[in-house]
Amino acid sequence: MKDYTNKSVAAVTLGCKLNYAETSAILDELCKQGWLLSTIEKGADLIVIHSCAVTKQAEKKCRQKIRGIIRQNPSSHIAVIGCYSQLNPKVLSEINGIDAILGSNDKFNIQKYNDIIAATIPRPLIKVTPSYTFKDIYPGYSLSAAVGSDRTRAFLKIQDGCDYGCSYCVIPLVRGKSRSLPAEQIVDRARLLALSGYREIVLTEVNIGDYHYGDLSLFDLLRLLEAVNVSRIRISSIEPDIVDNKLISLVAYSKTIVPHFHIPLQSGSDTVLSAMRRRYDTALYRDKVLLAAERITGCAIGADVMVGYPGETEEHFREMYRFIEDLPLAYLHVFSCSVRPGTALAGQIESLKLKTVAPDEISRRYSELVELGRKKEAGFKASSIGQEHKVLFEASRSVKNGILQYSGYTKNYLRVLVESPEGKLEQTLEGNELPVLIESLDDDLNLKGRVLS
Repeated sequence: MKDYTNKSVAAVTLGCKLNYAETSAILDELCKQGWLLSTIEKGADLIVIHSCAVTKQAEKKCRQKIRGIIRQNPSSHIAVIGCYSQLNPKVLSEINGIDAILGSNDKFNIQKYNDIIAATIPRPLIKVTPSYTFKDIYPGYSLSAAVGSDRTRAFLKIQDGCDYGCSYCVIPLVRGKSRSLPAEQIVDRARLLALSGYREIVLTEVNIGDYHYGDLSLFDLLRLLEAVNVSRIRISSIEPDIVDNKLISLVAYSKTIVPHFHIPLQSGSDTVLSAMRRRYDTALYRDKVLLAAERITGCAIGADVMVGYPGETEEHFREMYRFIEDLPLAYLHVFSCSVRPGTALAGQIESLKLKTVAPDEISRRYSELVELGRKKEAGFKASSIGQEHKVLFEASRSVKNGILQYSGYTKNYLRVLVESPEGKLEQTLEGNELPVLIESLDDDLNLKGRVLS
């Protein structure tokens, strides 16, 4: 094997937590071959750009980022990998300066990165295996806390791909059918992450509720992960049809699985949900959210919501607004519908079965939901004032006149700020989980508190 000891690699990740976990795993494999971790600022020999294609805007940001990196690093080799590479390699191939375009599974072929540096391939190399052929699943995990920049929270991949077939979603086209990693491999990796110093592990995936390996379900995997010696395990986005009594009870009584669910809603209109081919209606969604909020103390429940789905009328939007208004949600992630090529929705628009919503209407609806989300967030955060919470501190910065501001998160994902004169605290807060009394909420919705002795 050729020696790559003197070669350096840096990475930029765009998009979801799953991308971040996979980027780190790829870097880990390169390091095992002798590559050195570096940064873009230091001019790495190889720069890996992990792309996203979930929306048109995400693609635009990718192209801008790629061009900027190429301009600033003319002597570096550039590899663009992941979902955008899988969906539209032709567009990327037209950007001068890219050495390789690797699809969703091809990005895990470590030899390709060695070939890029060795200049043994035509430029640009385009390797994109069709997603319908995907059978293997590759690991994704944060680098050891000893070498990672974030020593508090790690990402750990458990599943890839999706079989749900929502009409607007491009993910099955770029990541293939649902596949799950072996439970034993996941638990072993979780233990390694905990031993390296991480205090929280976030499970990442495309569709976490679709986790199945052998006879084991997501519930079974979570029970196994509870035995890992780590302070927190966080479930990321989970579909409402998966949030059942067993899962709610598990989280309610668990000492490590945190009281936080992100449950995509997408629309609060049953008509639109049906058009989207979602696997639930508003009644089911409401029942799951209310049950989780009732059974799990302090549970933070967030939601994705989409405006401007083709065919969405003003009445559909009003139904959604009223539906969300009545739910005990902690925050909203609001998106405008982005029609992706190759999806069922794109076909419906091309055949004139559905008509797109006017851009000014989308903008207005978007703004209304963002404001509603802010009210929900303010209300949920205000309910924590006067309470004591364990805060896992992640970062600090100097704000004014020798004052340090520390930031961290509660178990139910509330960001909390604590300020203290430099040198006054007996220990650094970063990387520690400490009791904090939450005292106030400022106009920017920042919670502020003080560390309890």
